[in-house]
Amino acid sequence: MDNEKMKMYWKKNLGYLVILLAIWFLVSYVFGILLVDQLNAIRIAGFKLGFWFAQQGSIYVFVALIFVYVHLMNKLDKEYDVHED
Repeated sequence: MDNEKMKMYWKKNLGYLVILLAIWFLVSYVFGILLVDQLNAIRIAGFKLGFWFAQQGSIYVFVALIFVYVHLMNKLDKEYDVHED
C-alpha cells in the first residue's frame, strides 16, 4: 500500500475511534455522572434511568461499541485491501 493510501486509512481509523470514544464518554461520564439527577426522574421497569446508566448502561454501550468498531474496521480493511484472508 502506498504512503498516501496508508495515511487515508489511518485517518479514517482515528476518525472512527474519536466518534466511538465520544459516544462512550457521553454515555458513561455525562449520562452516568453529570446528568444522573435529571435522568433519575425517568423510570424504566422501576429503575431510575440515571442509576441504570451509571451501573449497567455504560457497560452495555461499551460492548456494543466494540462490535460496531469491529464491523467498521472490517469494512475499512476491505476498502483499503488490508484485510486478512
